[in-house]
Amino acid sequence: PPCHEVWQNRFTATLLLGMLATAIAVLIGFPLGVIAGLNQNSWADTTSLFLATIFYGVPNFVLAIFLIIIFGSWLGWMRIIELDYWANPQSWMMPAFVLAVPTAAFLARLTRTSVLEVMRMDYVRTARAKGLSERAVVIRHILRNSLIPIVTFLGPALATLIVGSFIIETQFTITGIGRLFVESITR
Repeated sequence: PPCHEVWQNRFTATLLLGMLATAIAVLIGFPLGVIAGLNQNSWADTTSLFLATIFYGVPNFVLAIFLIIIFGSWLGWMRIIELDYWANPQSWMMPAFVLAVPTAAFLARLTRTSVLEVMRMDYVRTARAKGLSERAVVIRHILRNSLIPIVTFLGPALATLIVGSFIIETQFTITGIGRLFVESITR
């Protein structure tokens, strides 16, 4: 097949995997960070920080092997090898989750730090002194202003997830750019 067709098909798969992993990372990391930040020095904060530290330190390929063994072999909940990966959501959730875990862990820590920093600002104290409800203070002032570093982080994070999928695509037999590079190096 022509070179541009190979690149286009494979890049589409890698791009979809990266975007899905970014969405999963935001859905996991942001709420964990907000909960940890709003409940500083509580059991939720300690648990969130512990999990974020553990999952940020575990390499993707090690987590992938464990998930393949547990959910693919032992429990039989997930299919490990698929011919058409995007036909079945069950088959692409595990690689997307594996790619998302370190980013979600970093995002949780970044969100916690940002929430704690914004909570100490003068305008938050002023909003509370005006008599706004705690929910309004959290939504209007704390969350809105703590999103600035998080949104700044998400652009490079998406690029990192797209580029960093080489090993994961090979482990889960996804026909993307990463697997193409690994196959070309092997050949």
